[in-house]
Amino acid sequence: QVQLVESGGGMVQPGGSLRLSCAAFGRTFSSQAMGWFRQAPGKEREFVAAISWSGDSKYYSDSVKGRFTISRDNAKNTVDLQMNSLKPEDTAVYYCAAPLRTWSPQGVDYWGQGTQVTVSS
Repeated sequence: QVQLVESGGGMVQPGGSLRLSCAAFGRTFSSQAMGWFRQAPGKEREFVAAISWSGDSKYYSDSVKGRFTISRDNAKNTVDLQMNSLKPEDTAVYYCAAPLRTWSPQGVDYWGQGTQVTVSS
């Protein structure tokens, strides 16, 4: 059984930082892209960031570019998302996703359970 288990969400003030981690169990994704999506209340799930199997290529949505950094460790079967300069509009449930075939939620086979990120003063 494949599981993606996220951790690291929480509440932070605007301008603060959080680091999300995702560990994969049941299979390895070392030869495939992995990434993160998010979903705010009343909105559709949207692409946030992706990383190639080697870690050499990284992709970000325009809304997080320059503030978020995605990384992976194939030896540990994990993918992380470092989020800096957080804004209230970053508030959402964040989902780990693997593998990523496109930047659309329809291109994902497995999802984590989601972790809440709340940015508020």
